[in-house]
Amino acid sequence: MTLPEEIALQPVILTQPAAEAVRGVMSEKNLQGYALRLFIAGGGCSGFQYGLALDDNISNEDVITETDGIKLIVAKEYIEYLRGATVDYVEGVTSSGFKINNPNAASSCNCGQSFNSEDSESSGSCAGCG
Repeated sequence: MTLPEEIALQPVILTQPAAEAVRGVMSEKNLQGYALRLFIAGGGCSGFQYGLALDDNISNEDVITETDGIKLIVAKEYIEYLRGATVDYVEGVTSSGFKINNPNAASSCNCGQSFNSEDSESSGSCAGCG
């Protein structure tokens, strides 16, 4: 299988609007030297839940990509679940925030904050989402 060039070079992509949003938060909170960490955890409506955090602890076990000077870090243990994913920042009339588009998700919850993979047993439904 051949991966598109952008995914091969950057397994997880941080969009320009997301980089600008992260830069704004880091500036506001005076967090120089931090990066945006994307992770997944068990739970959520659909089996796995996305998480984002500002982190200044980068290890050799992290995959690092960079957009406009902002680093996005993902632990190697999560990269196969997230390869090809895009972290974006969207502004809308009713809500604004980070959005993760993950091509590896077999299904995701209506809230967009959780997903399941092909080998997950979750049904993908969520009564608590809007």
